[in-house]
Formats: sequence, structure tokens, C-alpha cells
Amino acid sequence: MRPEPGLAEAAQLFKVLGNESRLWLLRLIGEQQRTVGELAQLTGLSQPLVSQHLRSLRQGGLVTAERSGKEMFYDIADTHVTHVVADAVSHVLEDPGTS
Repeated sequence: MRPEPGLAEAAQLFKVLGNESRLWLLRLIGEQQRTVGELAQLTGLSQPLVSQHLRSLRQGGLVTAERSGKEMFYDIADTHVTHVVADAVSHVLEDPGTS
């Protein structure tokens, strides 16, 4: 039996999303475009660590980057991702007795 089409790609997506810091960055970028410096300041993570996470998110096709002068602005590549993250957070915050 062959796996359903798209499962391997979905597994890769969840692998990229499987990091709390990357989820946090996605939530912040989902609010508005952000620079590495802004993201570092908002999260308290070091700029090199933020850059490393953003590289993973870009490679996964979850964020885009656009240069404006010396700054690189990061934005969500596809709003489906913000919905997946929001749904996951809502799910874990649900009262188990209401499901």
C-alpha cells in the first residue's frame, strides 16, 4: 500500500514547525513583517539564533525575505501556516472536558 500523496511533505512541514522558537517567530511575523533585530528584541533570542531559525523557516517555504536598504524583512509565505499554528495553540489550550 502506498502512502497518501502529500504525507511526506506534511511530515517535513511538521518537522520545521516542531520547535517552540520557530513557532514564536512565525506568530510574530504573522502579525507584521519583521527584521531579525526586531525578532531578537521581541523574543530575547540572540540574533544569530533568530537568523538560524529564519533560515530553516525559509528553506521550509514558510517565510519570505525582502531586502530594503540594509534591512531584511521577513514575512509569512502562506497564511495557511499561521492558521495551522493558531489551531495547534488553540487545541492545546482547550479544556479536555469540552472536546
